[in-house]
Amino acid sequence: MREETVHSDVTVIGGGLAGVCAAVAAARLGSRVALVQNRPVLGGNSSSEVRVWVSGASASGTHRYARETGIIGEMLVENQFRNAEGNPYYWDLVVLETVLAERNIRLFLNTDVHEVEADGTADHRRIRSVTGWMSGSERKLRFESGLFIDCTGDGLVGFLAGAKYRIGREARSEYGEAWAPEQADEITLGSTLLFYTKDAGKAVKYIPPSFAKNIAETPIPLRRIIRTGDSGCHYWWIEWGGELDTVHDNERIRDELWAAIYGIWDYIKNSGGFEAEALTLEWVGAVPGKREYRRLIGDYVLTQNDILGQVPFDDRVAFGGWSIDLHPSQGMYAAESGSKHWHADGNYHIPFRSLYSVNVENMLMAGRNISASHVAFGTTRVMATCAAMGEAAGTAAALCARNDATPRELYGNRLPELLQTLLHRDASVIGLVNRDPRDLARRAVVRASSTLSAIAVEQAGEHVPLDADIGILVPVDPSLGDLELLLDAAKDTTLRVELWETGRRENYVPFRKISEASVEVRRGSLQWAAVPLSWKPVEPQNGFLIVKANASLKLWQAHSPLTGVLCFRKTERPNGNKPVQPVTEWRMKSFVRKPICFRLRGETQAYAPGKSIDGVNRPYGGPHMWISEPMRGGREEWLELEWNEPVSVREIHLTFNDDVNEYLINLHYIVTPFETMPELASDYRVEAFVAGEWAVLHRESGNRKRKRVHVVAPVATTRLRVAIERTNGCPRAELIDIRLYDRETD
Repeated sequence: MREETVHSDVTVIGGGLAGVCAAVAAARLGSRVALVQNRPVLGGNSSSEVRVWVSGASASGTHRYARETGIIGEMLVENQFRNAEGNPYYWDLVVLETVLAERNIRLFLNTDVHEVEADGTADHRRIRSVTGWMSGSERKLRFESGLFIDCTGDGLVGFLAGAKYRIGREARSEYGEAWAPEQADEITLGSTLLFYTKDAGKAVKYIPPSFAKNIAETPIPLRRIIRTGDSGCHYWWIEWGGELDTVHDNERIRDELWAAIYGIWDYIKNSGGFEAEALTLEWVGAVPGKREYRRLIGDYVLTQNDILGQVPFDDRVAFGGWSIDLHPSQGMYAAESGSKHWHADGNYHIPFRSLYSVNVENMLMAGRNISASHVAFGTTRVMATCAAMGEAAGTAAALCARNDATPRELYGNRLPELLQTLLHRDASVIGLVNRDPRDLARRAVVRASSTLSAIAVEQAGEHVPLDADIGILVPVDPSLGDLELLLDAAKDTTLRVELWETGRRENYVPFRKISEASVEVRRGSLQWAAVPLSWKPVEPQNGFLIVKANASLKLWQAHSPLTGVLCFRKTERPNGNKPVQPVTEWRMKSFVRKPICFRLRGETQAYAPGKSIDGVNRPYGGPHMWISEPMRGGREEWLELEWNEPVSVREIHLTFNDDVNEYLINLHYIVTPFETMPELASDYRVEAFVAGEWAVLHRESGNRKRKRVHVVAPVATTRLRVAIERTNGCPRAELIDIRLYDRETD
């Protein structure tokens, strides 16, 4: 046996997406990182071993402008380009290469941590080291560092270190959560195995193993959806173990899930109820995808009320948006539905205080083991949200290492530094504003070759019956003028439109009605109908226009999008005892990148050049980006910054629009019609005005990334320009953010 000691600044245990993002974030800030993973591949439940697709705040397309940025955003956009077919092995490579690209990370695969050395009292403990065994290499590895991040999912490191934790459901009285049970218990969400099928092109027989379950004798055929051709995450409901111990009974749970899968496949192949003659099993999982176990307690416990109230914590370091998604304890054998969902009106915020231990002073946590109640955990547990929390925890750990501080001290003394660092790295945070005093762009005057000054979608593609209310979300900056709609009228009728505000800046559903107007429309086709509306809010924000249903009218729909404009159809659903959920009533499905044709009278400042330095790097009550007029005839568009006195420029940060409203998935579920986001700049150059002429500092071609950082030879200038020569398909140049520094930053 070989025994080794690994010294690092930060040790991350767990190589799921939370651990990967934590390690990469810390490494990019200069920390020496050990990333320890007990499996042969990275990615956790998203890996080729388990094959769960990566869900997050977008909530399968329910929430708007909700896709995560930062490290998980990089990986999803790269996977979209490399892996349109959703090959799970290609996703493994995207995750692995993200880690291998960081020279500050030492990666230890197949290394199972099972010992933790910690000392102190029950209320004040400190981890000295963790020790693991690398299977196949017969190496015993001791990891020593000042900071540890538990991304094990099961909270194993925290448990072994003596961290305070919870398992199961809290009583309703503890946090006043409507979805908590009356009495506390140890019930958790169960584990799942998935299977994939393929068409063999010929008849294939199937003889079930002796241990296969006869599912005809269970509630499964009556209560769950079984369809020919479905596979993978369509069978998320193959879940069991919520009434057991999902760790100590892991083998028993796996065996039961195998018995169910092979029984379900027997039912599909041999019951005679499905056309499945040529289908065969391609893959069956062997590693149960766990949903829930220990939740490590931090200085704050996130609750259902925080989620639904979208509490804007001062220490918010990540966001989520998946519904509170809870499952019956009997899993696939339950008589009731496989899940119940409660969505907030928009994305919610996750506080830093939920990402470090209340009693282990040098331990942070990220993933499905954070400090949250069982009900709140029902939403924070999904992988893209775990990844966003991982980036926040890794960033915090690096700052702690740099400043010789504990996470609690970082919260108390250096919280603004943490928040600004996350924003600087384009992490998944909402509502934060760039306050970086080093950023030279904040002191500049900004102008552009052109600016989109009218909000209009005019190229008709197909008509849409107005058989339900249709919503149009538009930026109102500084005011909203009369609305014009392109429509067909089967007879003389009345067109009614309401104007609503959305309430919170991160929400995209109607909240409070501002005004309404009606106009008479004569029978006819392809006519513009003007509706007298006006609104000048105290500060720029989005407006939600509701065109009321009218069976005599059809609206026209375009086949190309306009950034900042979203359209919806209202779906009336029987509510029963379910909570009102506006985001599930207003759906975009038929309007993704195909908005209603309309015009707003008057000029808008929503896309003005100054938006590129306003400090907000994602939609928040408006687009927050510069957008040019259409680039007709191959004309380039530019954004220029000017200073009264020369500045020295060394590092250039550019954030382009990768349309965070577009829902991306890492596996087979959804395929976009393009490999690269059309709004991203493809070919561009950065140039400075030196000695009376423009000098090129950097030239880029074939870009497909959102955030680009270019380090150039230092140059003194009073004018700097970003010239966008070509996009990836969008007719306009779009730039979210530009930052400039006189030296290299972390």
